[in-house]
Amino acid sequence: MATALLLLIPAATATVGAENAQQSAVSDSVKSDAARPVADDAGQAPQANQAPPANPAPPANQAPSANQMRPDNQARPKSLTDKAIEKVRQVAKTASDIFSRVPCLPPKGAPRTVGSLRRVAHKLAAGEPVVIVAFGSSSTQGYGTSAPEFTYPNRLAAQLHRKYPTADITVINRGHGGDDAQEMMKRLQNEVIDMHPDMVIWQVGTNAVIRDLDPDATAQLVQDGVARIQAAGADVVLVDPQYSPRVTEHPQNASKMVRLLSRVGQLRHIGVFPRFEVMRQWHENQALPIDSFVIADGLHMNDWGYACFAQLLGDDIIRSVGQIKLGINVPSAPINRPM
Repeated sequence: MATALLLLIPAATATVGAENAQQSAVSDSVKSDAARPVADDAGQAPQANQAPPANPAPPANQAPSANQMRPDNQARPKSLTDKAIEKVRQVAKTASDIFSRVPCLPPKGAPRTVGSLRRVAHKLAAGEPVVIVAFGSSSTQGYGTSAPEFTYPNRLAAQLHRKYPTADITVINRGHGGDDAQEMMKRLQNEVIDMHPDMVIWQVGTNAVIRDLDPDATAQLVQDGVARIQAAGADVVLVDPQYSPRVTEHPQNASKMVRLLSRVGQLRHIGVFPRFEVMRQWHENQALPIDSFVIADGLHMNDWGYACFAQLLGDDIIRSVGQIKLGINVPSAPINRPM
């Protein structure tokens, strides 16, 4: 049976203090990755043999450089994505009210099976450091957030530190905007396996869908990559594409990609967080407008979308670890949901 990660724990109000206090737990590589190029409005990174656009849009949290200004020193016209991120910044006043404005609720009627994260559980029980690598493209890098601390890896790190306050947990962000599976495979050894992770969360598939790449070829690459990660001893969780207008305008590719990634989870005995289904139910079952969790470029999530995704994923990681019966009490605090 497919191993799907779904989560059913009620939401609560966020706290800025807890979020900011956890930033020291995130490795320097998270900060350095913020300077990487991100996807353009189509979710694609410039190719090596293509000249960059005359006025490329800066990342969400990076001011334009001098050579991105007009010759007359006037600011360049704002792109659709620039305007979307500016709106996100205006709406997202602070992290403290993000879930009081819109509650983070799990989808109803979904299967409750979860994957076993044995390596992470054993390391926590033994009091040993735990390294988690978040691997993926722009939605791992955090494109669309109003500040770096609101990326899903940073929010996940904060949540895990609240749950396991005595544990040494590091979350490394290895998101690179615009990458598809083939491009990620080129980074897999140096940016993931060489980090000696205990767990890898691999977000993949979106760019293949919107570029009409062969879903079967993508799934095979992912299966090969998962096998390499497992051979290095790490637990693995896959995250399938987001439910957003730029993805759902390719319905056949999107649904096939979701099915194939679920199949990879079955074959490799790992969990798959069903992000597509979770977000679909936000819209169709919970009646949330698309623009309440996706920015105006129609592709990337906003602060609330990333926060709820991270919270539900974190809840399931905590639940999965708790299901491993080790006979040793892992130091922990009760699950809470402030962001």
